[in-house]
Formats: sequence, structure tokens, C-alpha cells
Amino acid sequence: MNILYIGHATFELSDGSSRVLIDPFLAPNNPAATPSADDVDPTHILITHGHADHMADAVAVAKRTGAHCVALTELADWLGEQQGLENVSDPNVGGTVEFEWGWVKLVQAFHTGTLPDGTVVGGQVGLVISIGGTTVYHLGDTALFSDLRLIAEHTPVDVALIPIGGHYTMDRHDAAVAAEFIGAGTVIPMHYNTFPPIEADAEAFKSDVESKTSSQVVVLNPGETHSV
Repeated sequence: MNILYIGHATFELSDGSSRVLIDPFLAPNNPAATPSADDVDPTHILITHGHADHMADAVAVAKRTGAHCVALTELADWLGEQQGLENVSDPNVGGTVEFEWGWVKLVQAFHTGTLPDGTVVGGQVGLVISIGGTTVYHLGDTALFSDLRLIAEHTPVDVALIPIGGHYTMDRHDAAVAAEFIGAGTVIPMHYNTFPPIEADAEAFKSDVESKTSSQVVVLNPGETHSV
């Protein structure tokens, strides 16, 4: 299974036949990304919350490709009823949606949620994803919280995608604690260096995590891929 880091919190997971795009924030909206909404071809789109830096390009990509979208109930309703998307699943926190490639479960995260049109929905989640025999936990935008440990104990995590930029999410110090709670074999930092308020030292994060845990930290530049 391949993990493509597009930039910020945007990833594409691929098992060969399925391409799962997480939090579509693409060029030119995303200054860290190279591909635009016209350059990606996902079969599925997963969205953690409604902030523009996580779904600015979701509607455009879904309309062009017909990709099946998964989002928290209120956000899914907005995608379907106000944006005209027809292929949308609408679980709430704790819900699981199954596909031919595996499944995605929505788990709690601590953040806020406002849609691109200014509508406040307040909902946000992390995503535990099973694809290609690998369990990936995309934390979304979140502060540090102790139930990260419970989530990983219930469903052991192979790869954790963890925000480290601070200001809008946990910083690299709290992220190192999150990595310890989760105990994934591989940790990939995200949501940093896209904008000045979230500048962070990924190599320092890597050093902290690898000195305190058995996890391997893989620092990806936008456009790079990690295979598991």
C-alpha cells in the first residue's frame, strides 16, 4: 500500500485498484501542493472536517471523478444537499463505512468546524482506515487527548499521520506524546510549514519520538511516497 503525501494534511492512500484521497486541499489553494483538483483521480474521498484547508477542493474533485465521499453527518448533508454530490456516506462519530478495499471509522478529535461558506457545524473527526492490509490513523486537526491511547488499543495502528504544527493543532511536543500513546510502527508528521503560524521542526519531532518510542518517523516532503 502506498501513502502519497500531497501536502499539509492531504494524503492519497492506494492499494493498486483504489485511491483514497484524504482532506483534499490542492494547488493553488494549498501552497505546499503541486497537483490541482484537475490532476487527482481518487475513487474515494475522506474528509475530517469542514475547514477550507482540509476540503477546499473536495467538491470539485468529487464532481469531476464521481468519487465516493465520506464525511461527518452534517458535513455530508451539506455536500449532498447544497453542493449536489450524489455519492456521499454520512456516519457520525464512532461510525464505520465499509468498501471493497476495506473500511473507515470516524473517531473523536478536538478542534472546531466551519464550512467554506461560513456555516458553523462544529464537528471534526479523526479517521482510522483499513486499506491493503494496513491500518492508517489520520488524526485530522486535533489537540492532544488521552483517548488516543484507547483508540489505538482498540484498533492497533500501523501508520499514524500526526499534526505537529501547533497554533491550530497540537505542537510537535504534544505530537510526540500522541505518537507514544498510539504506538504505531510508522509515524508521518503533517499539518506543518504550510503557513507561518504552523512552522515546525520535523526532524526534531522525529528525534523526540524515536528516542522515546519504538516508532519510526518518516518525514515526507510534498509529492513523496512511503510504501508499507
